[in-house]
Amino acid sequence: MLTKESIRDWFIGLQQSICSELEKADGQGKFITDRWERPGGGGGVSRIINNGAVIEKGGVNFSAVHGQAPEHVLKSLNLSGTQAEFFATGVSIVIHPHSPMVPIIHMNVRYFEMSTGQSWFGGGIDLTPHYVVEEDARYFHQHLKAVCDQHHPSYYTDFKKWADDYFFIKHRNETRGVGGIFFDYLKEESGFTKEQRFEFVKSVGSSFAPIYTHFMNQNRNLPFGEAEKQWQYLRRGRYVEFNLVWDRGTKFGLETDGRTESILMSLPPQANWTYNHQPLEGSKEAHTLSLLKKGISWI
Repeated sequence: MLTKESIRDWFIGLQQSICSELEKADGQGKFITDRWERPGGGGGVSRIINNGAVIEKGGVNFSAVHGQAPEHVLKSLNLSGTQAEFFATGVSIVIHPHSPMVPIIHMNVRYFEMSTGQSWFGGGIDLTPHYVVEEDARYFHQHLKAVCDQHHPSYYTDFKKWADDYFFIKHRNETRGVGGIFFDYLKEESGFTKEQRFEFVKSVGSSFAPIYTHFMNQNRNLPFGEAEKQWQYLRRGRYVEFNLVWDRGTKFGLETDGRTESILMSLPPQANWTYNHQPLEGSKEAHTLSLLKKGISWI
């Protein structure tokens, strides 16, 4: 029988396996372990890597928290004014590389359960290149489509569009990167069992290490100079803007008294903001901006 404990335990194993694969691919950096407790109930394990050969800063975080459900969650379930407990567990990852030729990547897979009986899965994985290379974007999306197609023929199309809409910096009118997939409120309903939903989430989680270590190995030795580093810092700034202004996971963590250091581990070690920066026409930076749009078919 699928229980919240068995789901939690699978996420613990996922965190460990991803950290091992990232350390192996990096060849130098090692994760440190920081265990924490949430005052309102539960806690987690933050695994942080700094100054590796490829990874400048990264986090692979596990959490399993519980307690009084926040009002915005109760409102979304039409339960405003009630007293209900929640349980949430999952793994959240953000990797910031040294090289501007290696993309930033994010993944989150999670499970949420209410004492009132509702439960669902959510998550997503998206790629944020500093320089968009169409071949790399196609590789990423082809792998995600293969994962989705194992579970339902509509998953990739539906969740790719959801990612385009979600990972969108509205005040900049640009996507955060080349998208990926995003899904939420996947529950047991007509045509889907809870076990089937979890199998899909497991497939998404297990796809992370093979996908990202490919980019680490392929792009780590590509040449770059100071101009590319400065562009990387500007793109990191856009990443910060999305995470602090729009990201629901950041807001949920802070609103439920989550651990601030773990929540904000997604931020890069350095980011710049230059007033009204405009890339030169015809430059590779301008080319990248031209591809930060919703609705691009990468397959």
